[in-house]
Amino acid sequence: MAKWGVSIKSRWQQVIAALLLSAVATAGVAADNQLSKKEKEAGWQLLFNGKDMSQWRNFKQQGVNPKWVIDQDSIHLSGGGGGDLLTKQVYKNFELILEWKISRAGNSGIFVLADELGPKIYSHAIEVQILDNQRHADNKIDSHLSGSIYDIQASPPASHRVAGEWNKVRIRMHNNSLSVWQNGILTADLIVGSEKWNSLVAESKFSTWTGFAQASQGHIGLQDHSDPVWFKNIKLREL
Repeated sequence: MAKWGVSIKSRWQQVIAALLLSAVATAGVAADNQLSKKEKEAGWQLLFNGKDMSQWRNFKQQGVNPKWVIDQDSIHLSGGGGGDLLTKQVYKNFELILEWKISRAGNSGIFVLADELGPKIYSHAIEVQILDNQRHADNKIDSHLSGSIYDIQASPPASHRVAGEWNKVRIRMHNNSLSVWQNGILTADLIVGSEKWNSLVAESKFSTWTGFAQASQGHIGLQDHSDPVWFKNIKLREL
């Protein structure tokens, strides 16, 4: 009986120890659309709190089109015609993280250094592509696949996930140095305006686009490409 009691006690000790280890492992990890204590201390700010889109507006508009809704604790484009979104604030040197999920055969994008001087949000902005790589028709060019700097530099296949799964993107812009990670994989590391950058742009669709990637600061943008898309855990830290 004594041995049995010791065994039960030992088992409970193991369970408690496992729970404690789990608590330690998850310490500092915030729930969706919230900042952890460590993130707050590091200067991160929420661009979406899971409840409203108060930090966003439509391109060249003051409000947000009702086709952009909050769904699954995410900013969700429910159908085409919602227009592109951009942050109310502009940023120069920053680190941005967010998660995205695309619908079957869907297409969207994340813009940085966006301005409102051209007719479209993509007239001058740099786009990090979002795509259902398996089904969307724009999957024939490597630099058009998800995580790529659109039409400029292709992302590696290891960074790709299938439509319907959440993807995590990190974008860092500091003194024209642009780095992008998708699902923990580095997909781009370029100096905007460098000889290499200019060469890549010259070979892209943007070669004749006046003002493309010339802004020193700009808005963060989310694209309406007419396909349902979701965004959450949108956080930014100015550098």
